[in-house]
Formats: sequence, structure tokens, C-alpha cells
Amino acid sequence: MKLSAEIKAFQKRLGHEFANPELLVRALTHGSVSSATRPDNQRLEFLGDRVLGLVMATALLEADKKASEGQLAPRFNALVRKEACADVALQIDLGAVLKLGRSEMLSGGRRKQALLGDAMEAVIAAVYRDAGFEVASAVILKLWGDRIHDVEADARDAKTALQEWAQARGQKPPSYVEVRRSGPDHAPVFTIAARLQDGAEEQATAGSKRQAEQAAAKSLLDRLQN
Repeated sequence: MKLSAEIKAFQKRLGHEFANPELLVRALTHGSVSSATRPDNQRLEFLGDRVLGLVMATALLEADKKASEGQLAPRFNALVRKEACADVALQIDLGAVLKLGRSEMLSGGRRKQALLGDAMEAVIAAVYRDAGFEVASAVILKLWGDRIHDVEADARDAKTALQEWAQARGQKPPSYVEVRRSGPDHAPVFTIAARLQDGAEEQATAGSKRQAEQAAAKSLLDRLQN
């Protein structure tokens, strides 16, 4: 299979040249453009999630030989969640080589977090199928880099941590209110307020409601703890 110059350049950014380039093309094919003769990347995504999980679990055990399961679990979740995968995808400009249908392209699909995260997992599976676990592990560890060592000692998501803080003080769980929505329909920007029963509140803005909620929760928790 002859690859385009863009996909060849992507292989360099990824750090792996495919012996079977059809695997990479499949990993880059979104469901919006798939057909009977051009399968999408969903099956590879399923496999890539498991490969990534095993690599991250092993890396965390090696990075901190004394950590308990309770400490390792939130760190693991922080490293394998869709946001982390999408962040790595942006780092290597995976969106530039995604094969998308017209509607997805027009709606900003090349920068959608969920779509990028899924595609990153599919690419991981493609590397694994092409060259085996050791090569896939090396690619993952290189791409995730310092994220593994810099992951917070307690990487519980901020919303969970804020809820636990409130409940420990006899308060109801925090509420999250959409204060403002701006930007075009294909790339909305949300401002969310995290509020506690006692009136404490912080706001944050992000490109998805989930990100904005997490940022607002973290901002409020940081203020309360400091």
C-alpha cells in the first residue's frame, strides 16, 4: 500500500514505521467514512485500550514500588482516560491524518477530544498488531513521557475529591451549573460554576462540559484547601 506524504510524516511523529501500513490506515479511519471495503477503527480502539492499560499498569508499578493499590488506581485512571489519550494525539497531530466523513470534518472532528482519544487507542493497537507488545510498549512510554512520573500522587478526579471534601463536612454534594455557552455549534465553549451548599463557588471555562466541570471543581477545592 502506498502511503501519502502526510501519513509518512505521521509515522515519524509516532515513532514507528509500519511493516503493514494497512493497519495504520484502518486505525485512522473513523466510522463516518467507513464502508464494507473500508472498515473503521472501532475494533482496534477496543484492543488499544487494553494494550495501553497493561503498559501503564506496569509502568506505574515500576515507577513506585511501594505504592498501594489505592494509590495506583487513580494514577492509572488519570493516564489512560480519554483526555490523556487525546492530549497525546494532539501532541503528535494525529487529527491531521484522520480519515473523516464530510459532516465530521465540517463539525471540527479533527480536534474533538473523544474522537482523538479513540483514534489514539486504535493507533496503539495498530502498532501492537504490526510489531508486537514490546514495540508498542516502547512507543507508548515515549509518547506518554513525563506524564507517568508527574502524575499526581493522588490523581482522583477533582469532582470526586470535591464531593468527598463536602461530604466529610456534612454538606450536600456540589452542584454544577452552566453559566454561559459561547462559540459556534461545532466548537462550543462552556463556562461552568461549581457550587457548594455553603455558597462557595468557582467558575471555569473549557471546550467541553466535563472539562469545565473538572476545572471548576479543582479551582474550588484548591481555594478551600489553601
